[in-house]
Amino acid sequence: MAIDESKTFTPINIAVLTVSDTRTAEDDTSGDILAERVASAGHTLSARTIMKDDPDLLAQQFDSWIDNPHIDAIVSTGGTGLTGRDVTPEALRRIPGARDIPGFGELFRWLSFKTIGTSTVQSRACAVVARGTYIFALPGSNGAVKDGWDGILAEQLDSRNRPCNFVELMPRLRET
Repeated sequence: MAIDESKTFTPINIAVLTVSDTRTAEDDTSGDILAERVASAGHTLSARTIMKDDPDLLAQQFDSWIDNPHIDAIVSTGGTGLTGRDVTPEALRRIPGARDIPGFGELFRWLSFKTIGTSTVQSRACAVVARGTYIFALPGSNGAVKDGWDGILAEQLDSRNRPCNFVELMPRLRET
């Protein structure tokens, strides 16, 4: 990480969404890891919830958070696998105006390969930007959440990261 200590850290507001048919607040360990890392990095955890794997409901939740002026980014965990119930990428495609950030999924799988080898091809981790809000969809395992946050998001959501970062682009995300 190339942090420029001469720059001022700009905290952002982040929502965490766990996508699961089985997890509850008591056993949502991947959501707990994300919430802890958001706070430890100096950002604000603006919202957190758990939702079933339903593309329509997920798209509605993403839309609601996108339109919330107190949420700058959303990090989801779960629903990015290959089974029939894994529908997070499909939900993201239902968001009007969402634009893919293809490098996120590519980099995630490259980092994940170091941890789990070729099993990383089963991940559909992805990211979009929609109406000025970033959405990052990570797999549901604790290891995947750590790989995604520690290996990508910690740096890209730090306004001091050089040569560039997602935060410095935020004022320009709604340009036409």
